[in-house]
Amino acid sequence: MSPSKILAIILFAMGILALAYGGFTYTRETHDAKVGPVEMSVKEREHVSIPTWAGLAAVGAGMIMLLVPEKS
Repeated sequence: MSPSKILAIILFAMGILALAYGGFTYTRETHDAKVGPVEMSVKEREHVSIPTWAGLAAVGAGMIMLLVPEKS
């Protein structure tokens, strides 16, 4: 399997995931405080939204790359 076909499959799969979930969430540690033996930290949850058009574009690009024959 050629590298372009592998990339096409990855693009297609990532586009489907973007459409299904609409984004992802991650946790970021923002503040640390050490007062003697006591340690405190603040963690914030961040959400990144992936636009619908980006998911559709990835699915479309993946399908086009899979369907168009490669030049030899």
